[in-house]
Amino acid sequence: MDASGYRDFLKARSLSTAAIDKALAVIGRFEIALQTSGKAKPVDVATRDDAQAFSKQLISEGQNSFDNYLALLRYGSFSRNRALYVAVLEFLDGAEAFGNLHIKMAEVLGEAKRDAFFEGVALPPLGTPNEKKPSLVQQVLSRLETQEPEACKHILGSGLRDLRDEWFQDAVTAYEACSGLDEYLAEKSKRFIAELERHKQEGKWWFVQEITADVIEHVRQRPMMSGGVRDGNVIYEVKIPYMAKEWLEEVDPRMRRYHACHCPWVRESLRTEEVTISPTFCNCSAAFHKKPWEIIFGQSLHAEVLESILKGDEQCKLAIHLPEGVI
Repeated sequence: MDASGYRDFLKARSLSTAAIDKALAVIGRFEIALQTSGKAKPVDVATRDDAQAFSKQLISEGQNSFDNYLALLRYGSFSRNRALYVAVLEFLDGAEAFGNLHIKMAEVLGEAKRDAFFEGVALPPLGTPNEKKPSLVQQVLSRLETQEPEACKHILGSGLRDLRDEWFQDAVTAYEACSGLDEYLAEKSKRFIAELERHKQEGKWWFVQEITADVIEHVRQRPMMSGGVRDGNVIYEVKIPYMAKEWLEEVDPRMRRYHACHCPWVRESLRTEEVTISPTFCNCSAAFHKKPWEIIFGQSLHAEVLESILKGDEQCKLAIHLPEGVI
């Protein structure tokens, strides 16, 4: 472990001395775990399997806190270890979703009915590998959708992610700076492509992705992907593949769907095909995409899934219905 370099890396992010010491301690524990496991390798070359093994240790010791995983994530970024970075980010990305499903089902259906749907299914702890999540979703969703189909769509359509309104204030500012919706969409597309180009030039990952010239060109040629396309009062958006570089290079249709899907709760089902998740779950994705538009217009909006990976499509295409009179 490059302790001195990592300390400077964290100092540059304005972390306190106490927070830096705690982060270094976590990486030190990871390094010890690697040595005692018989693999005898530095943290800088730790693999996805190594990260999952250490996460299992943290869970068993009750040390699976967000801050501990954040320390691991930051070390992956600092050391340019993409395997570690992606593995840890997948522990954190959308980790709240299943717990929020548990809460929202009780709010809509009552605790007794919620508990019946969750019978035999425990909420997974933070740090649970994505491979273990699809079977949990499948069990609960199949029961909910079969017995309460309308409630199922409503709950998922309300969104399962923790999305704070203040995270989308930049969208409001950008929208207000434009003469209208079409200009905003054009500027939004330009900003996104510029962001991808900047990440390529600087050699940085965008979320978990390696950005290449082919990825940028793929996005540039698809306005629905880069910013959205308006038709009347409907905005159509297409999600960029989760791993666009790998998606572009893949020929196996099953693995292309795997590389396309963003959802940490269902993605592994596409690779292993051990369980089948209903496409209804993708209503959560529609809720995610409509959120910035709801903040811009200050009201709840309706969004629908037109195409999705879980339906067998090659992309996720969503329609966000805007309020009357905004055009």
